[in-house]
Amino acid sequence: MTTVPTGRQFTIAYGDQEAVITERGATLRAYRVGDRDVVVPFGEDELPPIVHGAILLPWPNRLADGRYRFDGVTHQLPVNEPERDTAIHGLVNERAWTCLEHSDSGVDLALDLTPVPGYPFRLAVQVSYRLTADGLTIRLTTTNTGAARAPYGVGFHPWLSPGAASVDDCLLQVDASAWVRPDERLLPAAVEPVPESYDFSTSRRIGTVAVDDGFVAAVRDNPSAGADVDGGRSWVRLAAPDGRTAAVWMDRPLGHWQVCTGDLPWAGSYRRSGVAAEPMSCPANAFVTGDSLAVLDPGATHSVTWGLVLEVAGCDI
Repeated sequence: MTTVPTGRQFTIAYGDQEAVITERGATLRAYRVGDRDVVVPFGEDELPPIVHGAILLPWPNRLADGRYRFDGVTHQLPVNEPERDTAIHGLVNERAWTCLEHSDSGVDLALDLTPVPGYPFRLAVQVSYRLTADGLTIRLTTTNTGAARAPYGVGFHPWLSPGAASVDDCLLQVDASAWVRPDERLLPAAVEPVPESYDFSTSRRIGTVAVDDGFVAAVRDNPSAGADVDGGRSWVRLAAPDGRTAAVWMDRPLGHWQVCTGDLPWAGSYRRSGVAAEPMSCPANAFVTGDSLAVLDPGATHSVTWGLVLEVAGCDI
């Protein structure tokens, strides 16, 4: 039997929508509506090129030196970004997940994260991908199944597709009112007003600007809505000249965006091929700073919901 690097491929469909989720990492490999990609896809015979479609937990983004102190104990995680001396993107995006249920329009996968050096905690994680008339919705639930409190954060790494256009010619909008000024290792240095060069609070052409920045103080389309209530969402939109917009939304408790235009010299054909719009529950280095970090007591559960949609001439698909 032929195997592929990302394991089993779970295809789901609804109308003219189709998405592919992989066994490795429970990764979103592709999502398209008709002839239009909503996310930048990668091949069945490839590994995710720039963490495309990955789930990032128990921390998203970067952790300085891979080291943190929690409940009086110092922990050291492997440094997997040696050029910046950070531990990046969590522990689950290279692991095989178990399929719990696969239907025509949805798939549920699960992973038991057992203690490892640097993260001696035990988590049970379940993720569901569902296609409906409203687009693709992803819900992830994590339960602390261990005997000790556990630090926790989660993020996701979709790359919005510009379709046949270049990223430079697209319009970008980011629903956030503050910017995380990065240091030389792309770790948070300060939260500041968004500088003009990175201000996409209203939709504008990207041009040649290179972005790899965090945005906070998420703006919601219904600020009074509670968690998991339709309307209390923050959005990032990538509008292409073809009149179609690839959009990602996040609900509470997701409240941080990392946005990246992929200006990476080693990325080959994937360099600047889309815009990463990463919904996160906490920013980079939260295990050190405590900023928006969740602490899960034994038996406690943490759930997040986010989604993707293709907007066409005022209609959401």
